[in-house]
Amino acid sequence: MTPAIVGCRRLTLETRMNSAAPASPNDTTAARLRALMVRAPTAVAFVAGQRFEVVSEEFNHLFGFGDDADLAGQSTRVVHTTDLAFSGLNERAAAAFAAGRPLDEEIEYVKRDGHRFWGRLQATPVHWEAPQGEALWIVEDVTAARAQRLQPTWTAKHDAVTELANRREFERRLAEHVGSRRNEPVSILWLDVDKFGEVIQGMGPEVGDHFLYGLGQMLIGKVRASDLVARLEDDHFAILLPDCDQHYAHIIAEKVRSAVASYRLRWGLHRTRVKASLGVVQIQPSLTSVDAVLGAAALACTEAKAAGGDSVRVFVSAGGYEELAG
Repeated sequence: MTPAIVGCRRLTLETRMNSAAPASPNDTTAARLRALMVRAPTAVAFVAGQRFEVVSEEFNHLFGFGDDADLAGQSTRVVHTTDLAFSGLNERAAAAFAAGRPLDEEIEYVKRDGHRFWGRLQATPVHWEAPQGEALWIVEDVTAARAQRLQPTWTAKHDAVTELANRREFERRLAEHVGSRRNEPVSILWLDVDKFGEVIQGMGPEVGDHFLYGLGQMLIGKVRASDLVARLEDDHFAILLPDCDQHYAHIIAEKVRSAVASYRLRWGLHRTRVKASLGVVQIQPSLTSVDAVLGAAALACTEAKAAGGDSVRVFVSAGGYEELAG
């Protein structure tokens, strides 16, 4: 074999090896970011100096931009309805970031064609140690949800903070089962967040409200679509479990208790974790009213808290509230 051929083959092999060499960490991170910005079904943008630096494909589409035009490089003013709205947002974001909090609010935006819509903006600094630097924006179209929330019928049935059913609606739905002649078992969970007052005292009511909202959304994800999750008051929640006997309600309660204990509140620079106590009751003939059912569930929960919290107790007596197990 001639030296020229050998040299050619060596060059080809070296070229292949170089092309197969692993990418540097920076190259890998950049490639992942590009893939995320193109494929993720979330409207995400990086903003610096009141200008869009990098935007996802979904973010462009949300505001009516596409292949022929890109929001990247443009002023964030283009998505706001007025100069006043634009400056107001910047002031509120700066104040929130300086206080160690994200900005999370609903804003009326304008698309490229002039059409307006309501979006929920969640904005956080990329580096909390430099809150005036680059920020991450996540925007979700909430026009339909906002319109629904403004309807009087929705307001009458839902809690304003968590958007769950309120106590009035929960009691109405529970009343459909109390005293029913149907044979399907129905159970209730009563959930009380342990030491929630300390969270409010240490972080403030705004952080507490965001925690309650997140907790409510997490609870919805732990039960069936046919179940009803409600915020009764303060840090007290209830879950209506149709076609569910005491045994399975206890299993669900343990799953919920474990999920709460694993849940982390992350709100800007604020971090915390909590636990919860739960009471379980299956509707029975001796519980002849909504108040009796809720009273049994609440007393079972009180027993769980008296045992140290982060536990579940089940109401088992038809004759009194004192017999509890769990």
